[in-house]
Amino acid sequence: MDQPGCDGQHLLVVDDDREICTLLFQYLGRHGFRVSTAFDGAAMMERLEQERIDLLVLDVMMPGEDGLALCRRLRTSPRWRSLPIIMLTAMGEETDRIVGLEVGADDYLGKPFNPRELVARVRAVLRRSGRAGEEPEASGGVARTGNGNGELPQAAESSAPGWAGKAGFSGRAGDEGVPPVRAPAGGRVLTFEGWRLDLATRSLRAPDGLLVQLSAGEFDLLVAFAEHPQRVLSRDQLLDLARGRTAIPFDRSIDVQVSRLRRKIEPDAQEPALIKTVRGGGYLFSPRVEGGG
Repeated sequence: MDQPGCDGQHLLVVDDDREICTLLFQYLGRHGFRVSTAFDGAAMMERLEQERIDLLVLDVMMPGEDGLALCRRLRTSPRWRSLPIIMLTAMGEETDRIVGLEVGADDYLGKPFNPRELVARVRAVLRRSGRAGEEPEASGGVARTGNGNGELPQAAESSAPGWAGKAGFSGRAGDEGVPPVRAPAGGRVLTFEGWRLDLATRSLRAPDGLLVQLSAGEFDLLVAFAEHPQRVLSRDQLLDLARGRTAIPFDRSIDVQVSRLRRKIEPDAQEPALIKTVRGGGYLFSPRVEGGG
């Protein structure tokens, strides 16, 4: 069932906790998003088959097929491999959260969390994926109900206990000394180690001449690296360079983009030679790049 005025980006919230679904249904709806819900993987797939979803909010810990398995399944499907996914997890270990990024999630958020942070991360991921459209405005609760399991009840206030996230996130200082990625010039090509990165056609060719498929995010990230070779770039710098905007503090979604990019351009993604990790610093693109002038 649709409520009037549901013209924002369409979000699908998947969580077996119906109270969380109810809270997100109301809160995200109030911020101008169209919201559908599902309580398990089967209901999620049914929704995806029936409707166009702009972003998936997916809980990790669910009975049956868990969120990690569902995310992995979507990323191996040509139809949904580019669907933006934010994972919700109660797991406290950093390594557990990184697993979510490695299987293809665009971002993660640990429970308990502040719903305002979720809204900010949803908007950020939509911008990075090119699905943002016009920025949705806060509204009086417009949202979409429906999950095949009955209509959601009227939601409780979003300030209910258990929703408070970590307070006092501090903004990060601006990164100095790194110029923005230059706008692609007609016919401009960057080359490295036999690879050809064409900024005009937004294409990448391997040394053997084969065209390598990159997502928009992967291409922008590779341009950021190729524009600034042989220097250490922090995650924040990469987000700003690749996306042309200020990233959310502590946003680690750049890691999964790097992981995906390595799988496509590295001879051995487990022992990367082109995109090197600098402990405590970020990443370094090691090859010499021609055509950057």
